[in-house]
Amino acid sequence: MMSRARYFVGITLLAAGSALAAPQAPAPAAPAVPATPGPEATPGLPSPPSDFQYAPQGRRDPFVNLVNRGTDSRSLGTDEGKRPEGAAGLVTAELVVRGILLTRGTWVALVAGPDGKVFTVRAGDRLSDGVVRTITAQAVVILQEVNDPLSLEKQREVRKFLRGGEEVK
Repeated sequence: MMSRARYFVGITLLAAGSALAAPQAPAPAAPAVPATPGPEATPGLPSPPSDFQYAPQGRRDPFVNLVNRGTDSRSLGTDEGKRPEGAAGLVTAELVVRGILLTRGTWVALVAGPDGKVFTVRAGDRLSDGVVRTITAQAVVILQEVNDPLSLEKQREVRKFLRGGEEVK
């Protein structure tokens, strides 16, 4: 008797589960809403006067994209915002030291940019955001110009090591 009760309970649960899994009839479609609401759709909102103009008065424009605000044409080397060719177009953060050579009594560094092109730089060569200060057997020292208006220091010394890594002073 007990096994028959379990059988009926199992069948009942199985039927209830299949009824839940059965596809439902599609819901009736929502009425079409006009793409541009007319004046009758927004009765409580005031409309701006026809001669309205936004006057920022020292405030930030809320419609200007803040993502690329740090891009300065001076830091890229030219007025139109394009980087110059060669080592002068490299940014300190993108620069990777590939090799350091001693030639004619002076150190010369082989540096690569983000595109993989390798350039030779000497002490005093100009980069996009700084100047190569010195080159030693282990590192290239760059005097980087800081463009952060909130920073108290306007230049910082960055050491790019031959064996990888970076040190900022």
